[in-house]
Amino acid sequence: MFDKILVANRGEIACRIARTARRMAIRTVAVYSDADADAMHVAACDEAHRLGPAPPRESYLNAQAIIAIAQSSGAQAIHPGYGFLSENAEFASAVASAGLRFIGPPPAAIRAMGSKAEAKTIMGKAGVPLIPGYHGKSQDDARLLAQADAIGYPVLVKASAGGGGKGMRIVERHDAFATALASARREAKASFGDDTVLLEKYLQEPRHIEIQVFADMHGDCVHLFERDCSVQRRHQKVLEEAPAPGMTSERRGRMGAAAVAAAKAIGYVGAGTVEFIVTQDGTFYFMEMNTRLQVEHPVTEMITGLDLVEWQLRVAAGEPLPLAQEDVSMRGHAIEARIYAEDPERDFLPSIGTIAHLRTPQTSAAVRIDTGVREADAISRFYDPMIAKLIAWGEDRSSALRRLKSALADYRIVGVATNVAFLQRVVAHDAFAGARLDTGLIDRHRAALFPPPSPPSARVLALAALGELVRMREDAAAWARASADPWSPWQVLDTWWPNSDKHALALCFEAAGGEHWVRVRTRSDAVSLTIGERDCAASVARAGDGLRVQLDDMEIAADVVARGEDRYVFCAGESYRMRLVDPLAHSGEEEPHPGHLMAPMSGTVVAVLVKPGETVSKGAALLILEAMKMEHTITAPAAGTVSAVNYRAGDQVAEGADLIDLDAHSGA
Repeated sequence: MFDKILVANRGEIACRIARTARRMAIRTVAVYSDADADAMHVAACDEAHRLGPAPPRESYLNAQAIIAIAQSSGAQAIHPGYGFLSENAEFASAVASAGLRFIGPPPAAIRAMGSKAEAKTIMGKAGVPLIPGYHGKSQDDARLLAQADAIGYPVLVKASAGGGGKGMRIVERHDAFATALASARREAKASFGDDTVLLEKYLQEPRHIEIQVFADMHGDCVHLFERDCSVQRRHQKVLEEAPAPGMTSERRGRMGAAAVAAAKAIGYVGAGTVEFIVTQDGTFYFMEMNTRLQVEHPVTEMITGLDLVEWQLRVAAGEPLPLAQEDVSMRGHAIEARIYAEDPERDFLPSIGTIAHLRTPQTSAAVRIDTGVREADAISRFYDPMIAKLIAWGEDRSSALRRLKSALADYRIVGVATNVAFLQRVVAHDAFAGARLDTGLIDRHRAALFPPPSPPSARVLALAALGELVRMREDAAAWARASADPWSPWQVLDTWWPNSDKHALALCFEAAGGEHWVRVRTRSDAVSLTIGERDCAASVARAGDGLRVQLDDMEIAADVVARGEDRYVFCAGESYRMRLVDPLAHSGEEEPHPGHLMAPMSGTVVAVLVKPGETVSKGAALLILEAMKMEHTITAPAAGTVSAVNYRAGDQVAEGADLIDLDAHSGA
C-alpha cells in the first residue's frame, strides 16, 4: 500500500479522498491555485503546494506541474478525483512515465472511452445495446447536418470527449442545427480541449441509469449495482439515488452483466461507471462510460457499506478486489442532492460570491455531507459552483426521502444564491415522491417547481422584525460598552413611550414587488407587533446563533441573517429573502435604464453576435458569455436597434456589467 499520495483536485472530492487516506494511514499532498490558497482541501491534507494562477489551464490542468510536485514531495501515486485531468489519457501516461502510479484505469482504457464515438463502436462489437446515432470521424458541418436529418429530430449533439452536460445541445429542427452545433463545439473546446461531437436520437422521457463497476489488475470485475440519475437540469444531474426505483432483479442482472462486459472489453482497472439511457418499458442503451469515480458515488457507498475510495487505493496498489460478485450486497435506499451556488430562477446561472452564513444539518450514519467549502469561503467563477452533496439513507425509499427532506430544511446558506429551496420543491413533488422519474421531470413540471414569488407571510415579517430588533439591541449594547457612560439611560433601546404610538419602530421590508410594514413597540422583554391590520404579542431571545421566538401562543426557532440591506429568514424548513428599505438611503438614485443588457454573472465574453446600428428581433442572440465552462446566451428582450456594444470577445466582465445597449422599437 502507498505511504503518500497526491490529490490532483480541489473541493469536496479532494476532501473526500483525504478522509479515506487518513483512515488508512496514508499521507496526502494537496495542490492549489491562487484562488484556493485557503481552501478546505488544503487544510484537509497533510501538506500543500501551489500550482499557479486561478484559471484551470494554469493550475489544475497543468499536468507537468502536478507530476513535478508529486515527485518532489515523495508521493508514490496520484489520485485525480473527478473532472480536470481524471479522464485524460495523456496525463495517466505521463504519471506512469514519471515512475508514479495513476489511481485510475490504464491510459488505453481512458482513451477508448474518452471518445464517445469510439466507445460506441467498441460497445457495439461487445454486444452492448446502442442508441441510433452518428459516431463517425467526419466532422464536416454539412455531413453532420445530413446525419441529423437522417436520424430524425429531435437530435442530441454531444461532445465526444467529455461529459457533465458540457458541449451538449438538443436540436428540435433542421434550421436550429447550425447554431446548436457551433455552441456545443465552443463549450466542448473550452471544457475538454476537443470540439469533436457525435449525434444521437433524442429519446422522449427516458431514464438515466448507471452501473458502478470495479475491476482489478488480476482480471476480475464486479458491479456494485445501479444508480438512477434521471432528475437533471441543463443535462446535469441534480438528484441521484440507489437502487433505481422499480428495478427488477432480472433487469439489474442484465444491465450489470452488460456493464461488466463493457469494462472487460477495454481491459479496465479501477472504478468506472457505465451509463445507460433506459426507456419507460425498461429497454436500455449504452450511453457512455466514465473512467473515474463519479460525483454520486456516495449513494452506492450508503447502500453497500463499502468505501469506494479505499477500493480505488487497494486496486491501484495491486491488491485483488476486496469482494467477489456474489459477496456484494445492498441494504436500504439512499438519495443524494447536489447543493449548488446557482439561481434556479435565472435558468440555474452560477452564483459567484462569498458564503457569509452557513448552517448545515446534523450528520449521522443515515445523513452524510460531502463538502469542500466553509463559511467565509468564496465561490469562484473559475470552478464548478458545487457547495456540497447531501446524502440520506433509509431502510426504504420513503424513509430515505423523509430524511432528505428534513436535512434540506436544516440547510441555511447566505451570501450566494442556492438551489436548496428548489431541491425542496422537487423532492416534495408528487412525481418524484411517486418515483415517476425521467430526464424531463423538471421541465415538465416547471409551473410547480418554479412558482411565482409570493408575498411574505405575517409570520415571516414578524420574524424579520424581531431579528432586526435583536440586532439593534446588540448594536446598542456594543455601543454602550464602548462609550464613556455604559449605564446611561440614553443607551437603552426602548420604543415604548407612555401614551404615544408615534415612537414605535417602523420597519419596511421589500419583497415580491411590494412593500410590507411592521411596527414594533417594546417594553423590557415584551414586544408588540403590528403587521397590516393585525396586532400580536411577542418575545425574542438569542438561542445560540439563532432566535427563540414566542409569537402569541406559538414558540418558534428561527434564524434571521442580515447581509447589507438583505434580510434572510429561515424557519420550519422555509427560507425567505427580503430587503430592509431605508427610504433616505436611496433617494435621488437613478432608475436603471431598461435598454442596458447587463451581465447576469461574472464571466468571459466568447462571442459578440451583433454590431452597433444592427436591427434585431425579440429573442435574437446578441452575445455569448462563458462562466464555469458553460455558455449563456444574452438575448434581445424586445425588437430594437443595437446602439452600443461595450465589450469584445475575450473580455472579462463582472456581474451587472453593461454588455449591450438596445433601443427598443416603439410598441415592441
